[in-house]
Amino acid sequence: MGASLKDVAARAGVSVRTVSNVVNDFPMVAPETRRRVQQALEELRYRPNAAARQLRAGRSGLIGLVIPEIDSPYFGELASLLVQTAQEHAWTLLVDQSNGDPERERRLLEGMSGQIIDGLIMSPWGLSPTDLRRSADAVPLVLLGEQDAAGLIDHVSVDSVLAATEATAHLIGLGRRRIAAIGVQPHLSNGTAEQRLTGYRQALRAARVAPDPALEVPVTALHRAEGARAMRRLLDGGHAPDAVFCFSDQLALGALRAALDYGLSVPRDLAVCGFDDIEDGRYATPSLTTVAPDKAEIARQALACLADRLKAGRPALGAADPGDAEAAAGAGDAPPPARRIVAAHRLVVRESTAGRSRRSTGTDRAV
Repeated sequence: MGASLKDVAARAGVSVRTVSNVVNDFPMVAPETRRRVQQALEELRYRPNAAARQLRAGRSGLIGLVIPEIDSPYFGELASLLVQTAQEHAWTLLVDQSNGDPERERRLLEGMSGQIIDGLIMSPWGLSPTDLRRSADAVPLVLLGEQDAAGLIDHVSVDSVLAATEATAHLIGLGRRRIAAIGVQPHLSNGTAEQRLTGYRQALRAARVAPDPALEVPVTALHRAEGARAMRRLLDGGHAPDAVFCFSDQLALGALRAALDYGLSVPRDLAVCGFDDIEDGRYATPSLTTVAPDKAEIARQALACLADRLKAGRPALGAADPGDAEAAAGAGDAPPPARRIVAAHRLVVRESTAGRSRRSTGTDRAV
C-alpha cells in the first residue's frame, strides 16, 4: 500500500491539511513548509488517489462507448483513437457493442446511464434521437455516425452525401458510365446507406449519367462476404458494371475478391472505390481507393463535446423538446444547445481506380 497524506504529514512535521494544500498546489503555503512537504512526498513516493479525487468532485473518470460491431475494422480503429484521446482527459473508456439491435441499444443506454459513468458516446443503428434523448437525460451523450440527431443531442459525423458524391464523381471522371452502388440497406434507419446512396445518385445526375436500379445492390451488412455476394450478383445477372462504389471498405474488399474470381482486372475492367479508409485497404492487391473520414478528428470532437457538457454540468437542450426548455428556464440558466459537428474527409486515390505504374509504390494520393 502506498503512502497516505497522514504519512507525509508525519514525515514533514505538518498537518494533513497542509500536505493537501501542497498536493493541490494551493498558494497559501510558506516556501520552507512547501519544500519540506515536497521532500517528504518524494521520499515516501506518494501518489495521489485519482479515483478518490474524481469521486469527491462527483466524477468517476469513466466514459461509456457503445458501437455496433467491435470486430468491424472501422469501429475498431475509431475506438482505439477514442481510447487514446480519452487518456488526455484522464478518462477510461468502457466499451460494449449493440449489434445494431434497438432493444440491446436501449438496454445498454439505460444500463450505462445507471452506472457511475461521466458520459456516453454512442453510434446507434436502431434507436431514434427521440428515443435516445428520452433514455439518456441522466448522462451527457454524444452521437457518432450518420443518423440525424434532430438537434436533440451533441452529434459528430462526416458529410456522407458529399463524400459519396465525390467518390462517384471520381469514377465518372475516369470515363466509367456503368457504376454500381453496393451497400443499399433499406432495412436500417441509421442513415449511413441512405446518405451514401443519395450522394451516388447526385453525382450521376450531375454528370447526366442515366441511373440503373439494377446497379443499386442491397446488402444485409457492410461486410466482406456481402460485398463478394453483391459483386457476384451483378456479374451473374447480366448487369456487369465498369466501376463500383461500395459503401464500406469491407464491402469493397469482398467485391475485389469476387472480381478476381471472375477473371476481371482491376482497374482495367472494373474500378473499385470504398469508404472508411481502414488499414486493410492500404495493403490489398490492388490497394483500395476510398473515402477517408478524419477518424482522429471524430474522436477529438466527441470527447471535447463531453468535456464541455461536463463542465456545464447539464445535458444538451434540444430545440425539439419544449417541455425540457420550460423546465430549464424555470431552474435558471438554460443548458447549452446541442451541437452538430461535421468532421473532415478526403478521397484517397489508390491502385483500384488509378492503376499501378512501374514506379508505383502503392502510396496514397488524396484528391
